[in-house]
Amino acid sequence: MHIDVNNAFLSWTAIDKLKNGEKVDIRTIPAIIGGDEAKRSGIVLAKSMKAKECGVVTGEPIYQARKKCPNLQVFHGDYKMYMQYSDKLYTLLLEYTDKIERYSIDECFLDMTNFLQNETLLDKAKEISMRIKNELGFTVNVGVAHNKLLAKMASDFTKPDKVHTLYKEEIPTKMWKLPVIELFMLGRKTVPKLYNMHITTIGDLAKADKNLLIKKFGKHGKLMWEYANGIDDSEVHYQKEQPKCIGNSVTLPMDVQDIRKLEEIVLTLVEQVTYRLRKEELLAQVVNVQLRTKEFKDFSHQQKLDFATSSTKPIYEQATKLLHEMYKTIEPIRLVGVRVDGLIAKNEVQLSLFADTNEKQNKLDEVVDNLKEKYGYNMITRAGKLEVDNIVKIRESK
Repeated sequence: MHIDVNNAFLSWTAIDKLKNGEKVDIRTIPAIIGGDEAKRSGIVLAKSMKAKECGVVTGEPIYQARKKCPNLQVFHGDYKMYMQYSDKLYTLLLEYTDKIERYSIDECFLDMTNFLQNETLLDKAKEISMRIKNELGFTVNVGVAHNKLLAKMASDFTKPDKVHTLYKEEIPTKMWKLPVIELFMLGRKTVPKLYNMHITTIGDLAKADKNLLIKKFGKHGKLMWEYANGIDDSEVHYQKEQPKCIGNSVTLPMDVQDIRKLEEIVLTLVEQVTYRLRKEELLAQVVNVQLRTKEFKDFSHQQKLDFATSSTKPIYEQATKLLHEMYKTIEPIRLVGVRVDGLIAKNEVQLSLFADTNEKQNKLDEVVDNLKEKYGYNMITRAGKLEVDNIVKIRESK
């Protein structure tokens, strides 16, 4: 995936102002983030939709923007505050994968290989997008694809607050029709030369003679041709960090009222969470369960465990207790989530009187994990979960 914050500087400034008592959301008025307006060198760093409708363009001088929009409101940027919101985004994304490349302050690439379990990449992208909006207060575009290039291209499709796919088979219909200038990493000075070769769209470039492009542009000609054809073998460059929490949630295709069905859904989520705990060689100390009703009311309870563990059984037992505590007075449920916090490295734990010493359960978890690794996550499941698969519509990843 490629995650791109919509209008990051303006959005983050708006959220910060609202938290500090501001009554007006500057995202809803003609507003920009810019430098010192008294200096003619000050430029537009970010703009609201209202400012964009007036013709204001990112990068133009502020005095020129004000000519287009006389009632324009100018706000100064705060890099320190922007980094705080960027870190909040990064921390949330760490719940899903530790293979995250922070491409810029408001963009991240996520390698989700081996982290999907029994959900599709598209479903997970929609979940992440929704959580960012609900929990952090701003929106993102998410590009979903099988490589970094196509994920980046997809996230630049229509904005804001959108999830777009660009799979290999979608390249001719979604990417080739775009103007060639929209191809990632294509320099503006190169575009006129391509126009002179009658190459005006990405599709024209993809169908051009590769050897001719190499002869005219050198190595960059080869790169342009490969990108136009969706070819990119670059990896997500990341620094491995220990996640502060690991969670998973599922939005149900129908309202669920039966507590037994909810228990089964919780079991599915706990298995996914504990599977990743064990892969990361981490132990959890706190369990959190979240429920959302069809009216979008959120409820959550958490409880500290008697001992740090990555075992499915004790975490599931605690999660079901929390579920029953909440569900006594709650309406039909549309979303269920499970999260574990207070993570510590497995090799740092000191044994105590309450330590997780159930070797039989730990061995069972290890055997199941090995089978999943070898034959696929969905090839082995608990008998009690067979019916719930139809409820949450588990599908193989594309």
